[in-house]
Order: sequence, then structure tokens, then C-alpha cells
Amino acid sequence: MGVFALVAESAASAGLRRPSPRAAVLAAALCLVTAGAQAEPQSTPPASEARVIVSGEASVSLPPDYAQIRSGVTTRAKTVREATDANSKLMSAVTAALIDAGVAPKDMQTSHFSIQPVYVQPEPRGEAKLAGYSVSNQLTVTIRQIAKLGDIIERLVAAGVTDVGNVTFLVADASKQLDQVREAAVADARRKAELYARASGVTLGPVAWITEDSASPPPLPAPYAAKGRIAAVPISAGEDTLHAHITVGFDIAR
Repeated sequence: MGVFALVAESAASAGLRRPSPRAAVLAAALCLVTAGAQAEPQSTPPASEARVIVSGEASVSLPPDYAQIRSGVTTRAKTVREATDANSKLMSAVTAALIDAGVAPKDMQTSHFSIQPVYVQPEPRGEAKLAGYSVSNQLTVTIRQIAKLGDIIERLVAAGVTDVGNVTFLVADASKQLDQVREAAVADARRKAELYARASGVTLGPVAWITEDSASPPPLPAPYAAKGRIAAVPISAGEDTLHAHITVGFDIAR
């Protein structure tokens, strides 16, 4: 029996007037919607992906290939011209000393130059007065032969430098070396993942994702200050360590 007939029969038995066709259509639609909602199965959220997540790391220690130092001259005088002339004279001597030591001009770069007024305060509550000017000229020098580093520092001090510092040992083509360390870190992660998979009785699937947690820190500078003439400068280059640490997520084969 149709929905319309059921509604009509119920109305007749109750002594009510026959429903209009529009009311019957609405009632039929309501029944169809209710029935459809009851028949539709409820969806469940998909299960989370099962993965083996491990970390991998590797490192390598390499002797540095070259070094960089920062050296320069700071001079003071009553006028800018006097301070600049004195500074230029000393810097010419410093540059000549570097060239005599075998440093190429392309490996010398001005990293800082400044002219600053110098004030003095004669009394605790007195007004500061201009006493002169300070001129500073700093060079960053690349030294290709690390064995000559101590001798070069001696030459710089003898030439009249007032500042020597930030001795940094570097590895040439560090990116290529670090790529090899990264490959070793991936192999280390796979070794751990296969071990965990065997112990858990599952089959290891392909790599789902990889993140690099940290990169090798830049070489730390070794501070050095020149205070007067020196006889010898012992320099130890040591080794630089390149390190890679990654996290890898492996799928579990179904």
C-alpha cells in the first residue's frame, strides 16, 4: 500500500477529511528521507598509517684544508688626516708582509673600516671634549697553507698590526663531504628500522618521509690577540667534525 493510501485510510477511519494531494506528497517525501537516512551506513574514520620511525646519524672528522684570520690596525691622532695617514702607512706594511709570506692579493679582503671621534671627560660632571679620531682598518686573510699560519702571524705583528683574532679552520668542499655523511645517516636509520621490524614480526615497507634534524655547526673561531712582538706562535689545526642527524618514517608492508 502506498504512502498516500495509508494516510487517506487513516484519516477516513478517524472521521477526518481527506488530505490534500500536496500534504500527501510532503508526507511521502518525509518518509523517503527518513528511510534513506536509516539505510545509509555510518562511516568510520580511517585507521592511522602504521610506520616504523627511527633516527639515523653519522659523522666524519676531517683535517682542515685552509684557515682564515682577521688582522688589522687601529690608530689614533688629533685629526682625521693624521689618524688616516698613520693607519694607511701601517696597513701598507701589513699587506707587504702578507705578500712576502706567499698570500695572494685575492685572499686579502677588507672586512671593516671606520673613522670614529674620540672624546674625553676630564671631570666626573664635566662636558666631554673631542680629543681626536680613531681609524680602524681590518683585513680577513685566507691562508691556503696552514703550516705557514704561525709564521704569518709573526710577520703581521712585526709589521705593526694591533689586532689579530678570529682564527678559523675550514674544510674545502664541505658540502660534498657532508652529503656522504647524510648517506651514512640514512643507512644507519634503515639498519635500525630493519632490526625493529624483525623483532616485531612485521615487514618493512618503503620510506614514507625523511627530516634532517640538525646540520653540522659552523667552525668555531679561535680567538687570538696580539700584544707586542712575539717570538713564536704555536698553532694547532686539529680536525673539523661534520655531523648529520635525521629522522625517517618507514611504512609497514601490508
